[in-house]
Amino acid sequence: MSKTDHLKERKSAFCTESGIEIKRVYGPTDGEQPGQFPYTRGVQDSMYRTRFWTMRQYAGFSTAEESNKRYHYLLNNGTTGLSVAFDLPTQIGYDSDHELSEGEVGKSGVAIDTLRDIEILFDGISLEQVSTSMTINSTASTLLAMYIALAKKQGADLSKISGTIQNDLLKEYAARGTYIYPPKPSMRIITDIFDYCSRELPKWNTISVSGYHIREAGATAVQELAFTLANGKAYVKAAQDRGLDINVFARRISFFFNAHNNLFEEVAKFRAARRIWARITKELGATDPKAQMLRFHTQTGGSTLTAQQPHNNIVRVGLQALSAVLGGTQSLHTNGFDEALALPTEEAATIALRTQQIIANESGVADTVDPLAGSYFVEALTEELEQKVMEYITRIDQMGGAVQAIEEGFIQREISDSAYRYQRDIEQKEKIIVGVNAYTGGEQNEVDLFQVDDKVRDDQVRKLHEVKASRDNAAVIQCLQQLEAAAKSDENVMPHILRAVEAYATLGEISDVMRNVFGEFRG
Repeated sequence: MSKTDHLKERKSAFCTESGIEIKRVYGPTDGEQPGQFPYTRGVQDSMYRTRFWTMRQYAGFSTAEESNKRYHYLLNNGTTGLSVAFDLPTQIGYDSDHELSEGEVGKSGVAIDTLRDIEILFDGISLEQVSTSMTINSTASTLLAMYIALAKKQGADLSKISGTIQNDLLKEYAARGTYIYPPKPSMRIITDIFDYCSRELPKWNTISVSGYHIREAGATAVQELAFTLANGKAYVKAAQDRGLDINVFARRISFFFNAHNNLFEEVAKFRAARRIWARITKELGATDPKAQMLRFHTQTGGSTLTAQQPHNNIVRVGLQALSAVLGGTQSLHTNGFDEALALPTEEAATIALRTQQIIANESGVADTVDPLAGSYFVEALTEELEQKVMEYITRIDQMGGAVQAIEEGFIQREISDSAYRYQRDIEQKEKIIVGVNAYTGGEQNEVDLFQVDDKVRDDQVRKLHEVKASRDNAAVIQCLQQLEAAAKSDENVMPHILRAVEAYATLGEISDVMRNVFGEFRG
């Protein structure tokens, strides 16, 4: 009997509008059940009958002050988890006053230079009471350290702090590009985080192995799943080589997938993902069921949104969100309809959140577990997806694993070829995109766009210089020297990064120390 058997369901009884009772689960009693290996039908036996997925809206822009206002707005309107978007300089380890940061500060996410920015970003928000996801990779260790430092300042019990850092560098080399260090030291930092959090932050998800960006770069559903799970396998093996226990660290591995346009293929993809990962982890020695479970966050497909007739995107997002829920996601972000044009306005962000709330509370799809199970079509798709994914994974294993496949350019070429075919099909009208290559008539309504003030960089640089002027610079230098020594040895760098951020060392200063030790990757 699984733990969820003892959890209270949302209602005493689930019924249709006609009064027909809805059972927890349907299917043969001797068939595969939700909450049981290999978890095709879900990682909990009651799924959304106990509680809905976490409605985690991705947000962050301008300064910490402005983003904090958006977080409070979202929380007041029913979002149940936070997801932080960082600007490009923060993602690649440059302070806001660096010459390469010009024109980018606060534009694609919130600018974070020091612990002071994190203090402002989460002002009025108890870190014990909210789960936070941070979409950050190359500088994940520093942003996590800042979050821990703030939790300590709030007097929080670190054993109760929950959330996720993306921390997935392999997909950066293959699909996105916000890397700093070469693959080997990046893998070392990732396993340092695994090790540190297993002891200090037991409820923190130390990595979100991401297929989302792979799909956004042009991969198919099969490729998204295959390359993501191959990357996940590489992380597990790296941690095992470090001597870490798979039954401990694998419990905190999460995944991040894309919900694209083909509803049934996406549902089948999510079901197949759980099944394949359960078998991979079992083969690698996992015996704890929680170490075998694939838990994932979903975001609706940004690349599917169109600048033409942008209100059509509301429908696209709704269907994509539905596929994620039917596929058993643990948390979900729904995109704003205007995101092909700009960062979402408050109105667009509200509609996106309401989309999830309507699906949860009005559609009935959350009232039974894995409602599409048993469909001839969905079951056949699940089987075929699994077969094609495993063919890719076997091929990658034969190359020596995901790192080698990336270094040889195999994964990048596969994604590029698929992206070309997808765009070619649109241009040749083999694939219809409503409002783009068909049904383009009708009056175009004006859409109000969100704009980030160009003065943001001036404000951010002023704050940064104020922090530098008021901190103990001798303490900062000492912390950075200790971090450098740890990076040059086999010592875990996380405690040293934490001490550095507590002394108000900047993100750029910490990144520069590790640049000097590890070098920079030139892809």
